Amino acid sequence: MTKYDLQERLIDFAIAIILLIETLSNTKSANHIGGQVLRSGTSPAFNYGEAQSAESRKDFIHKMKVCLKELRETQVGLKMIHRLKITTSEQEVERLLKECG
Repeated sequence: MTKYDLQERLIDFAIAIILLIETLSNTKSANHIGGQVLRSGTSPAFNYGEAQSAESRKDFIHKMKVCLKELRETQVGLKMIHRLKITTSEQEVERLLKECG
């Protein structure tokens, strides 16, 4: 059985989001949605790092909830990208949607 390393998984997810955003069409709407997904999709990895240094159990739970909120926001953005068809990487969007869920 392989080790479940959430930090590595979140880092891989953030990198995949960055690479996906680079494939978006260069339009005003794609840039807007892409910027939002870029921020929300990379945020969980950073917030998880912060959670590892939480000052209390309550602080840890709060930081993990922030990670979850950012992932949910990313999921909405990915759905928008998928429905708008503003990327050449539709299969990657589907994979990221699955991973995000």
